[in-house]
Amino acid sequence: MNAQGWDIVEQAAELARRGEEFALATVVWRQGPSSGQMGSRAIITRDGQLHGWIGGACAEPVVLREAVRVIESREPRLLFLGTADVPQSELPEGMLYVPMSCQSEGALQIYVEPVVPALDLVVVGDSPMTHTLAELAGALGWKTRVIGAPELSADDLTERSIVVVASQGHGDEDAVALAVSAAPAFVGLVASRKRGESLLAYLAERGVPRHFLDRVRTPVGLDLGRTTHQEIAVSVLAELVQRRAAGELTGSPSASSAVPSPVAEVLDPVCGMTVTADAAHFPVEHEGTTYYFCGARCSQSFAADPARYLSEAEA
Repeated sequence: MNAQGWDIVEQAAELARRGEEFALATVVWRQGPSSGQMGSRAIITRDGQLHGWIGGACAEPVVLREAVRVIESREPRLLFLGTADVPQSELPEGMLYVPMSCQSEGALQIYVEPVVPALDLVVVGDSPMTHTLAELAGALGWKTRVIGAPELSADDLTERSIVVVASQGHGDEDAVALAVSAAPAFVGLVASRKRGESLLAYLAERGVPRHFLDRVRTPVGLDLGRTTHQEIAVSVLAELVQRRAAGELTGSPSASSAVPSPVAEVLDPVCGMTVTADAAHFPVEHEGTTYYFCGARCSQSFAADPARYLSEAEA
């Protein structure tokens, strides 16, 4: 791996440590002429920013578009970027074929995979249930910490933290108040329904904003009937897994990680490639309609003879 490749790996590790979701794209095969090289890597963030090198002007917009979809779906994709005359029947099952007529005989296969940081579970309390919950979540690959209520501080929490307060009357109020003020992804309280409602009412009287308290799930955990203390840990984890699967535990994305608004996609009338209809894709206006292109060459060819390419598109 070259120096740039190692830089991308280090950058990916740093993003994961910060809890940011992104996609990692790797060139796994190439056919020249193509500016992409075997082993070339790039990071694509949730807002569609690319860091690294994956290929030229034709390859990059395709990878950006598909990488954002991979981040959203959390499902990897293997892309084939090549000429329009490649028989799709010859491609492996599941490979996404994207024609690139502007690449003269060049082709790339690019593997795009989502990178989802481990969930950050903070269990507050020191009962047997708290340790069981941490052990079970750790077996799922979650980052878990057990912190006593008196030791909990705002520095322990981020917007991606999942907080379960299970101190069973020993500092519950202060722990919940501190947790909601940190605006984590989730706050749950292990308590009876009556005890939970009483605690939230008490915090409201102390001036904790109602919109913070409305985010507290109490009692947390799926209703499994009569359970032991350790079995309560199973019910809590079951609810957290259910919420994770529904996409509810990702936290509030910051401005830098927010998913961009959907952009219309159109066909480049010269090469037939799908491109986004924005200012970055060489717009050309002709008879009141704006056309978009994969690169400057296609844009210039169209501008020189619009009628030719429009007639071919209609044929």
